[in-house]
Amino acid sequence: MLDKVKELNEKFKTASPQEVLEYFLKTYKGKIALSSSFGAEDQVLTDMILKQDKSAKIFTLDTGRLPYETYSVMDNTNLKYNIKVDVYFPDAKEVETLYKEQGINGFYESIENRKRCCFVRKIAPLQRALQGLNIWITGLRASQSITREAMHLVEYDENNKVIKLNPLLLWSEEDVWDYIKTHKVPYNKLHDHGYPSIGCAPCTRAIKEGKDIRSGRWWWENPEHKECGLHKK
Repeated sequence: MLDKVKELNEKFKTASPQEVLEYFLKTYKGKIALSSSFGAEDQVLTDMILKQDKSAKIFTLDTGRLPYETYSVMDNTNLKYNIKVDVYFPDAKEVETLYKEQGINGFYESIENRKRCCFVRKIAPLQRALQGLNIWITGLRASQSITREAMHLVEYDENNKVIKLNPLLLWSEEDVWDYIKTHKVPYNKLHDHGYPSIGCAPCTRAIKEGKDIRSGRWWWENPEHKECGLHKK
């Protein structure tokens, strides 16, 4: 598998995101999906993907604690493209157990608690969503945080046993917003209010201009810990 990943990275090292998506959507049709949190990058990819394959699978993880604005852009996306994004929820019993173990906002108390919450609300539903797939498309960009600088266009996710595809890896934030404006792509209105990166409402806040774009996520933790586990190799 690692040889295959290396071969694909070499094959597409100068390709545009659209060229990359065209190859993978055709080659792995029915076995490929975009996971969307309805952030700016995911919205760009949604637009690119649906322009090539209207039937492509796009899914999201509804943690139960998303901001209203995220539901709003989900609705706007479904309406604009005439689709229904697949929604995966956490297991109700696991959420009930989580509340008994750490309370409603226990994730603020320790990294362990926060990661436990992320596992119940995100990672376990993701594992269900990825079942039967060969390719997992993400909106990750290398410049988003120090935890993502060493990523590649094509990677093998050992935890989920899928190839992870990052078509916007080398794009800048400016590239993302130029595309959104040019193609009139729906986006989360929290982006207009100082939220460059948006997750669950209790774990996301606005940042000051010029700050690291991920600094509003889990702001009480050190930068090297700021991943929920979805993208752990």
